[in-house]
Amino acid sequence: MIDSRTKPGSTAPANPGATLVAAVHPFDTDALAAFLRARVADFSGGLVVEQFQGGQSNPTYRITAGGRRYVLRRKPPGTLLPSAHAVEREFRVMSALAGTDVPVAKTCALCEDATVIGTAFYVMEYVEGRILWDPTLPGLSPAQRAAHYDELNRVIAALHRVDYAAAGLADFGRPGNYIERQVARWSKQYQAAAAERIPAMDRLIAWLPQHVPPGDETTIVHGDYRIDNVVFHPTEPRVLAVLDWELSTLGHPLSDFAYQVMAWRLTPRQFRGLKGADFAALGVPTEDQYVAAYCRRTGRDAIPHWEVYLIFNMFRIAAILHGVLARALQGNAASGNAVETGSRARLVADIAWEMAQRVAP
Repeated sequence: MIDSRTKPGSTAPANPGATLVAAVHPFDTDALAAFLRARVADFSGGLVVEQFQGGQSNPTYRITAGGRRYVLRRKPPGTLLPSAHAVEREFRVMSALAGTDVPVAKTCALCEDATVIGTAFYVMEYVEGRILWDPTLPGLSPAQRAAHYDELNRVIAALHRVDYAAAGLADFGRPGNYIERQVARWSKQYQAAAAERIPAMDRLIAWLPQHVPPGDETTIVHGDYRIDNVVFHPTEPRVLAVLDWELSTLGHPLSDFAYQVMAWRLTPRQFRGLKGADFAALGVPTEDQYVAAYCRRTGRDAIPHWEVYLIFNMFRIAAILHGVLARALQGNAASGNAVETGSRARLVADIAWEMAQRVAP
């Protein structure tokens, strides 16, 4: 699924943050092999297990057996926040989206029995391709960058056009009032995390319920859609698989879209952003151009209350980062740089609160 090396013929370096190492969160490989032999067609041979470093949530591994490669994602060990690390939901939504216009990896098996390897997990096929970590896409030409961003735009618009009921996901979430419910959820997650409180977060918790945009829509939402959560074809500007569906649910498509566009408002230091980039020289679309392309694909004239959708997503990512920091302080982080990453929660929350002050009552 994720290959951190540059492939022959690749047009840009792959994700340097997803390096393979010996398992940091090891498990019983014999128990895993027995489980997979009973459930996965043509599974054979001894296992070689390597763990991807770079993610901040569910530990992810590359499994090699019998000349085939798979990816395993599991819940992390230790005490977890309520409803977090839902690998079962990841497995379900990817299975449901197979055959739609949304590219996903083929799912192989789900195990909800924590006694097998210590936590619930699922296994999917490994997809050879490129994970592009830097949103400025170094090594590509301006035309190639434009094509990659257009493909990203196409895929998220395709996701929001999927008939979730026809895909068997009518009960994948509660339709309606998504932003209100998400504000409540992430407020509780933030308040429950064992890390220092952030004044801007406390202010946003009070501000956001008073500024929810009117009107409502429901689609499948990814929840964490960004350039480094997709696998591109080794040489083409074509997405082969969307990754990391942990936060997917039924929700508001404009909130989901604004999460990705948040990158245009944040710098690389703040959160893998594009702010300050020379868009014309790079060939990367401006925020306005990217939003306009999504509107064309989804039949919209414009997006009213756009700033509020962005502020909400900054609040949400700050809550997630705050949780990353809390897990790091407890010793349960999935990544070695979790403290540094989690510490950005305060920075993002402060930016969101500054933006909120400029929103008209």
